[in-house]
Amino acid sequence: MRILSGIKPSGTIHIGNYLGMIRPMVESQEKGELFCFVANMHSLTTVFDGKKMAQYTNEAILDLLALGIDPEKSVFWVQSDVPEVAELTWYLNNITPIGLLERCHAYKDAIAKNIPANNGLFSYPVLMAADILAYQSTVVPVGRDQKQHIEVARDLAIKFNNTYGNVFHIPDAQIRDEIAVIPGTDGQKMSKSYGNTIEIFGPEKAIRKKIMSIVTDPTPVEAPKDPDKSIIFSIYKPFASEEKISLMAKRFKEGGYGYGEAKKELFSVLWEYFSPFRKKREELVSNPDAVKEIREKGAQKAREAVIPTLEKVRKLVGVNNSFC
Repeated sequence: MRILSGIKPSGTIHIGNYLGMIRPMVESQEKGELFCFVANMHSLTTVFDGKKMAQYTNEAILDLLALGIDPEKSVFWVQSDVPEVAELTWYLNNITPIGLLERCHAYKDAIAKNIPANNGLFSYPVLMAADILAYQSTVVPVGRDQKQHIEVARDLAIKFNNTYGNVFHIPDAQIRDEIAVIPGTDGQKMSKSYGNTIEIFGPEKAIRKKIMSIVTDPTPVEAPKDPDKSIIFSIYKPFASEEKISLMAKRFKEGGYGYGEAKKELFSVLWEYFSPFRKKREELVSNPDAVKEIREKGAQKAREAVIPTLEKVRKLVGVNNSFC
């Protein structure tokens, strides 16, 4: 089983990213052959500052390595370091119906919100399909909102195979229904666009301040509270032990337990949980040559995996260099 997973570098990693994408990605290393990449080409549809793009990419590399991606257990690379995928995107573009792309959610949502939609956003699903098909991925873990992109990849693989000859494996989506939406500090879904995130690698004082700013209701300290309706408890559960979860729930229900005290406990658990990851990241930052070597070796392994597929595609479409 070849599992493909990627994450766009678009700013500081937060605990919602970790639960929804990164922790399942790390766990995948023990379940199959993981191909994991930093999808910086995808971020170019919305990030138009070259220095920021480079910074986001470097930060994502450090974050993923610190949070458990192991280059010895997976193929880990940066998307732009494998130019063959951009070439494959062009071949796929030429068999992609316009109507298929017009029905894709990202483009439709941008139009509905009056956001200027460029061709990168419009053809984004084709680049994503190329990412998936180039490596002959068998399984692509995604949230339900990303299922359509896997369907596009399947459609294009089938159409290419029928048009030119069999070359692509037809990938399957692995829908992560078990991943609950983690709330942000204001109760909405945790998202950078809402400004309600809790960062993983931020300064201690800043993270504590974010947690202490979590929105709560006016229920008095002495009154019983429903833990299942608490933002604090929802964020606490994925990181605390079963014993600690049971204790916090009990204290909420009994009353006499204030939200301020619960926030302090949440900070304590989060700070302890990510402590080894912070230490690992500091080690990586202090050894840039090692990080550079990991990136270069990952790109080499990724290219070795994709070139055989691309050579078949070139031959089938008639652009290979051999004389016929």
